[in-house]
Amino acid sequence: MTFAWYGHLKYKEVALWKVILVSWGIAFFEYIFQVPANRYGHGQFNATELKTIQEVISLTVFLFFSIFFLKEELRWNYIVGFILIVLAVFFIFKKW
Repeated sequence: MTFAWYGHLKYKEVALWKVILVSWGIAFFEYIFQVPANRYGHGQFNATELKTIQEVISLTVFLFFSIFFLKEELRWNYIVGFILIVLAVFFIFKKW
């Protein structure tokens, strides 16, 4: 979803309706994989855990995407935020 939602930011000269159609096309193929993955994974993980996994993967991909594709800088507060997300993952997956 990262490329579908943010890839067009590098191509601001392209008409909005065109990037919407391309984004929908990209998202369609990503949903083809995500929906079955959630269905199959729901036996081993609960819905909250599945969403947490999805968010961590999404944010990790976005981190590299924003640095290497969009050429944005990595700031210290982003790193702190990601560390806090890792801490959240610990609390979500910890069996209390």
